[in-house]
Amino acid sequence: MSIADRPVFTGAQGRPRGLASSRRATTADQIKDFILTQGLKPGDSLPTESELCERLGVSRSSVREAIRTLTTLDIVEVRHGHGTFVGEMSLGALVEALVFRGVLSPGDDLRALREVLEVRQALDLAVAEKITAAMRGTSNAHLHELVEEMVELAQEGKTFATQDRAFHTELLAGIDNSLVGQLVAAFWDVHTAVLPRLGLSLPTDLEATARAHGDMLEAAEAGDAEAFRRSVVAHYAPLERNIAQARRTLAAPRERDGERDGERDGEATA
Repeated sequence: MSIADRPVFTGAQGRPRGLASSRRATTADQIKDFILTQGLKPGDSLPTESELCERLGVSRSSVREAIRTLTTLDIVEVRHGHGTFVGEMSLGALVEALVFRGVLSPGDDLRALREVLEVRQALDLAVAEKITAAMRGTSNAHLHELVEEMVELAQEGKTFATQDRAFHTELLAGIDNSLVGQLVAAFWDVHTAVLPRLGLSLPTDLEATARAHGDMLEAAEAGDAEAFRRSVVAHYAPLERNIAQARRTLAAPRERDGERDGERDGEATA
């Protein structure tokens, strides 16, 4: 039975099931529910625009608007001349939203950036057992090469963003949870994108950060979860110090302004 011949889950007067059952369904909700109920996977084709209109009982404009919305979320992909397909479900939209959030609210003691850092560290700590179990007794030449490159660049006073991201994503490639790897990569992207947009620099003690990656790797290969956790904490310590310094820098002008306002108030009441 083709996708077009399968029974529809809803219609103009029908009650949708699944994701859209607890609230009034938009056309985008109905299409997402269709993908789930039909068991479609990334790369599978969706019915044509006309077929979706008929099956969902909605207008052509509603379907087009829904497809545009779902495309921005990478839930569907439009291939011009070929049709509409289930997307790769990347976390790109999440990254963009979190970057915007981080840049939008820098004045709140860099709260958004601190939250991203806390989530990154929490994810790394949470998978310590899985990583060390998966890597115990192994030797990972490429990861060691990445660490060496990071250390060499740090000693030259250079950053190592490419190697850093590759290290974190490859370290997680061996565990049986692909979503964690995607989340770690996504929050890494958010963090490194937000820093320069807020006018913040990377940690001054780059070499310590680089060598902490090596400690994480050695602990993982030794199967030592506790040592891995200690290395994770050491890895994030320079980043935490950098944000703390930035908070003090941002707070200083506000404190001076507050003191001046207080002086003016005192003069006004004198």
